[in-house]
Amino acid sequence: MTANQDFSPAIQISHLSFGYNQRNVLTDVNLTVDANDTLCIVGPNGGGKTTLIKLILGLLTPSSGNISVFGRTPHEAHMDFGYVPQYANYDPQFPISVRDVVCMGRLGHMTSNRFNKEDKQVAMDALEQVTLADRANSPFAALSGGQRQRVLIARAIASTGRILILDEPTANIDHEAEEHFFDMLARLTDRMTILMVTHEVGFASTFFKRIACVNKTVVIHPTSELTGELIQNMYGGDLRMIRHDHKCSCKGHTIG
Repeated sequence: MTANQDFSPAIQISHLSFGYNQRNVLTDVNLTVDANDTLCIVGPNGGGKTTLIKLILGLLTPSSGNISVFGRTPHEAHMDFGYVPQYANYDPQFPISVRDVVCMGRLGHMTSNRFNKEDKQVAMDALEQVTLADRANSPFAALSGGQRQRVLIARAIASTGRILILDEPTANIDHEAEEHFFDMLARLTDRMTILMVTHEVGFASTFFKRIACVNKTVVIHPTSELTGELIQNMYGGDLRMIRHDHKCSCKGHTIG
């Protein structure tokens, strides 16, 4: 094993529980995500998906159990994360360029109060990866919803983290933009571990290696197990949407 090699799991969660105000949200969660794995996170509203992501990012502390990220605590490994939130809060009148948005991913690497030549080059390289280098000087507010999502992914790439976490990134883009989005995401799988929260997982069997269903605990399904019966239980009659009344258990999925 060389100094640059790390064979620890990207994320290791053991017997994790968490609750708000004495109300359990997640109970006895166990999950291993290997480096360069791709994991789709699904589940009903209120099932704990966002809480799980916040715990992995180190924004919340488990009530019990452990989380490690490449063998370290989430706080120690914070530079390993690139995070794309579901909604980007911004003032459409604020005059910020696409490149400046991506440069924000360099904040943790800055040695002064200004972005240097290296930061700007890393930002341009990241925009190249999401095929938006030609829009570097455009106002961020002038882009379409799909383009803005790709810029936010470029910002995450510019942070040079090894784990990319996306929270419902396709919720506000059209079908054509969604196809381009996953083509772009596929190009990142050779260098990043990808976790994505979504309600739209019709693509899961072709892109993600595994599906994690979160509903108070976590049940993992390889995408090879996506039979017609399981899809019916997970989605109801709509192959793009997760039913909010489905239940996960160690025995699989049932409709409540």
